[in-house]
Amino acid sequence: MNMLSHDVIVRPVITEKSSRMMEHNKYTFEVHRQVNKIRIREAVEEIFKVKVTDVHVINVHPKPKRMGAFRGFSRSWKKAIVTLAEGQRIEFFEGASV
Repeated sequence: MNMLSHDVIVRPVITEKSSRMMEHNKYTFEVHRQVNKIRIREAVEEIFKVKVTDVHVINVHPKPKRMGAFRGFSRSWKKAIVTLAEGQRIEFFEGASV
C-alpha cells in the first residue's frame, strides 16, 4: 500500500491519560487501520521531524452504545502510542490540555 504520511496519521488522541503520557515522551495517535508499526514510525518522523524509539499499536474494539430506543456500536479504530527519543518533543501537543 502506497500511502502518504498525512494519510497514515488520522488524528492525535488527547485524553487525560495521553496527556500524562506526554510527560514521558509518549504521544498517542489514531492511525489508518491497515498500516504497520514501521509505516507509523516513518510517518511520525517525517511529519513532526523527530526521532521515534518505539511504537505500540492497539486495536480499539467497538463499545455498545444506545440513543433512546436505538442500539448500536461505536466504531472500531487503531491507536498508536509513539515513544520519542530523549529530549525530543512534538510542539503540536504542547498547548493541548484536557
